[in-house]
Amino acid sequence: MEENAALSWDGSAPPSGRTETSRTVDAGPLVLRVTAIGSDTEPAVTVTEPAGPGVLLVEATADTPDARLRIEWQLPCTGATGYWTPNTNARWLPPSWSRPREASLPKGAPVGSLVGPGDAALCTFAVGEPVRPVTIGEGAVEETGRYSWWIEQDGPRAALRLDLSGRHFADTVRESAAWWATLTPVRPVPGRAFEPVFCTWYALHLAMTSADVERLAELAAPLGFRSLIVDDGWQTDERTRSYATTGDWQPAPHDFPDFAGHVRRIQDLGLSYLLWHAIPFAGDRSAAAQRLAGHTLAHLPLLETSLLDPRSPTVRAHQVERLAAAVEQHGVDGLKIDFVDTFARRPAPGAAPDTASPEADCATVAEGVRKLLAALDARLRATRPDVLVEHRQDYTGPGLWPYATMVRAADCPHGAVENRVRTADLRLTAGPLAVHADPLTWHPRESPEQIAVLLQSVLFATAQVSVDLTAQNADQLTALAFWLSVMKEHRELLQRGELRPHRPELAYPVIEAQSGARRAFGRYAPLPLRADGGWELLLVANADQDTLVRIGFDRAPGTVDLLVQDCLGGTVARAQTPVGGTELSVHVPTGGLLTLRR
Repeated sequence: MEENAALSWDGSAPPSGRTETSRTVDAGPLVLRVTAIGSDTEPAVTVTEPAGPGVLLVEATADTPDARLRIEWQLPCTGATGYWTPNTNARWLPPSWSRPREASLPKGAPVGSLVGPGDAALCTFAVGEPVRPVTIGEGAVEETGRYSWWIEQDGPRAALRLDLSGRHFADTVRESAAWWATLTPVRPVPGRAFEPVFCTWYALHLAMTSADVERLAELAAPLGFRSLIVDDGWQTDERTRSYATTGDWQPAPHDFPDFAGHVRRIQDLGLSYLLWHAIPFAGDRSAAAQRLAGHTLAHLPLLETSLLDPRSPTVRAHQVERLAAAVEQHGVDGLKIDFVDTFARRPAPGAAPDTASPEADCATVAEGVRKLLAALDARLRATRPDVLVEHRQDYTGPGLWPYATMVRAADCPHGAVENRVRTADLRLTAGPLAVHADPLTWHPRESPEQIAVLLQSVLFATAQVSVDLTAQNADQLTALAFWLSVMKEHRELLQRGELRPHRPELAYPVIEAQSGARRAFGRYAPLPLRADGGWELLLVANADQDTLVRIGFDRAPGTVDLLVQDCLGGTVARAQTPVGGTELSVHVPTGGLLTLRR
């Protein structure tokens, strides 16, 4: 959508300025308008129910190869409580005249859900395009009280999945991601990707040396961390927050003089070593900027770097060579690949349009990013088949899955609520990838109780932590070690179980996971919990200041083994307790854990 395009007051898509040929399709509770843009012939449309009643698959085809396809639909906006998208933006209902969003491999995922009472999905949609840009218009129409959607994408074919089954929104979003898995390659993810990570960023920022990193690693390994991410700073002796030296990707000669030896010393502690790279950048003071001049999209003056054009084979060859050196020459176990979403930037209104490399060999930047990541993946796996690769919001869509092992929440330092919501959102759309928290950090005088609350906020993800471990007292370290041990013991339930975050419009005050007869709850507000059905193990992490945890059941559990632990893992209460009714109330300290076994 152009910056000066007309606002969509009635929820319809703006005119394209090209020939448009449309047809209307009756799809049960919906009426769809399908348009072939750039074609004189109506598009062919089929609607099926491949997953049973209430789930529609809409497939549209145009007869012109360079056509663009659009699908529009609306529903009465009755009972709507919030609108869910994977970008963790505000959950309120956007107006129909909001600027459309764009989803592609470098940014976001083409999915959304209108949520109603009881977390029921009034309509969940997903588009079957994992790489190229999809433009998405969505919002409430003031004049009619209806909610409108439209999606557009280039090419003669489009597939749209609509879920109108009324089930829990998380189930419908997760099933949309399962549908994507049928459209894109999926690789097994190494188990190490699901184990806790210590990151240097918030702990050290750029002011680090190899000795600093090794000292922190020696403290991190006994606490339960299994990987180390050395973030921005390894490639420069500078201390300013600038990206002017990015692009050459050589270890800083003063601060990291014996890089391969440094890596081996970290690995000897039992930690996998991941190294940060900002893949789109060629900094103003780098040799790469000179070598790749003419193959850039834009200059970013605030960051003191150029944005490379991934459609250029010269750019891709340079980046693959330099990033692969970390594994091939220095022996690291994986990469943290940062700023991929910058490839999908939209120039500010009135700014000069982005340039393009004269040797661009594909039509869209998104396709260039795919070529770059695919070439890098092949090179890395040739040396280390189990290579670890971290990506981050907002580049989280299915097109990323073949080239990553973990995806991390976007930066939210000190933000327990934001980290909780972001990791839960990612769990619904990450497919096979391990979902990681933004590194938890806290003030040196933070209480052990609140450190536990921070860890509980990301209970259903892989924990990352970034604090100066040398500045922590014994109780702070004990709280950290205890909750890392809980996450380790129950990893299959917490990270791979079926996840249901509740009440998206309230930032998920309760999150629930289930795996077979095991259940786990994260309680982030003074709300009662429901544990219906049969269970053998029930965990409740209490992150709220209200310590009276109330649980309702649909049948009397009978005698249970009850264990209450505080934020340090100390025993507060232990008993065999008969529960003859359908309610149980237990005092659980803030930052503590309730364990029930039948």
